[in-house]
Amino acid sequence: MNEKNYSVLVCDDSAVIRKTLRFMLEEWGITEIFEARDGSEAVALYRKHHPDLVFMDIVMPEKSGLDALVEIREVDPSARVVMASSTGTKKNLMTAIDAGAFDFIQKPFEQDIIHTLLRRTLKGELE
Repeated sequence: MNEKNYSVLVCDDSAVIRKTLRFMLEEWGITEIFEARDGSEAVALYRKHHPDLVFMDIVMPEKSGLDALVEIREVDPSARVVMASSTGTKKNLMTAIDAGAFDFIQKPFEQDIIHTLLRRTLKGELE
């Protein structure tokens, strides 16, 4: 998977979730991982680093993941942002897709689902 040194931004207000995703990403050879605790930090880190992929929680303090998604897509319309939520309501899913989310996953994460998503996303198999 490591033909290129991919970069990933993980944004979640839970340190446990960020650590879990970081561990998974490192296991798969991703070495450039940025972490944000809320949507404001995510937007700032995206502007600075333009990562290849973003995992973004929807519900966070300060600025929600949906608001951050809109801002990131304004900066980079081709940004690949995967939205995550433990409250996987149809409304959240539709709002995220309408705002330009690349994909949507439910928490808690299953390692093989994240791995498959990561491989397909970074290899460009999803359009």
